[in-house]
Amino acid sequence: MTFQQLLASFGLLAFGAVVATPAAADIRIAVAGPMKGQFAAFGEEMRIGAERAVADLNAAGGVNGETLVLEVADDGCDADQAAAVANQLIGKGVVFVAGHLCFNSSIAASEVYAGGGIVQISPATTLPKFTDERPGEGTFRLAPRDDRQADVAARFLVNEFGDQRIALLHDKTAYGIGLTDALKAALNELGTSESMSLGFDAGGDDFRTLVSQLKLQAVDVVYLGGYHPEAGLIKLEMARQGLDAVLMAGDALMTDDYWSVTGNAGNGTLLTYPEIPRERPQAQDFVAALEGAGLSADRFTLTTYAAIQAWAQAVEAGGNAALPDVASALNEGTFDTVIGEVTFNENGDSNLPDYIVYQWQGGMPQAR
Repeated sequence: MTFQQLLASFGLLAFGAVVATPAAADIRIAVAGPMKGQFAAFGEEMRIGAERAVADLNAAGGVNGETLVLEVADDGCDADQAAAVANQLIGKGVVFVAGHLCFNSSIAASEVYAGGGIVQISPATTLPKFTDERPGEGTFRLAPRDDRQADVAARFLVNEFGDQRIALLHDKTAYGIGLTDALKAALNELGTSESMSLGFDAGGDDFRTLVSQLKLQAVDVVYLGGYHPEAGLIKLEMARQGLDAVLMAGDALMTDDYWSVTGNAGNGTLLTYPEIPRERPQAQDFVAALEGAGLSADRFTLTTYAAIQAWAQAVEAGGNAALPDVASALNEGTFDTVIGEVTFNENGDSNLPDYIVYQWQGGMPQAR
């Protein structure tokens, strides 16, 4: 079933609660995430996406002619609670879970689902370990891997600045070192080497010496593995010393706080960040319908909706909702979703959404 077919019936739907009156032929699925607590706003996005997907699929005839019934489960972003939730869902006869949000919950639950015959597609978990060490063939994700952004950044740097001097900086944290190490490996694989590599102390506020070293080496590009406070101060110091080099970093710079530090000196700063699902062409009608009803059309609303779409199409392709057949279909198929055509590789990683390059300009990060 295509998204266009779903939209054809969309006008007949009311944005309300899913009617969960089970019958013998019903298929039980679930959405699991932080429905309460500090991350509840993200859980709410997931719930909205799941409810809309179930309502739309049921209005279009269900999945293989069977009606979907949705369970909503709160894991509190806690590993122990997620494992308990997973066992409860097995007891309720759930065959598919769109979840979880936090990596610790996703990993803990995946181990239970693998033994309980439940297919899992996380719309949010980015930690590589989630699929690199997945416990069974039914574990998938619709979220970009953390290490993927280094590959995207390296290709961009080689294409745009391959013959220029590239400096690597990191803040000595696990995030900063991991990101710059991954970038270095990706650059080297593409035939490009960095001109210099330096570390600095996270929490510092005096980067005069660091920037002087960069200026002495006449670097053209500075790639920084770290967070916005230090990145902002380094960019200000680069401007003060007249170092006309491009600053590029990872997803930690996608925050208004970066611009609060740099002001106009931050213009031109590049960063990698997952593509925003609502900006994809395929999502526009769906986003408009959600917002017209006063509902969230943010990241996890769309990726949760898309996860259920992909699973439903895999069930129809496999002929039933059993884990082996659905997992095989997910690995082999291409699925028409609200965020575009989705495929999964042998590890359960998806092609969408991917990291793209943004540029700070006039106080706003804009897609390149």
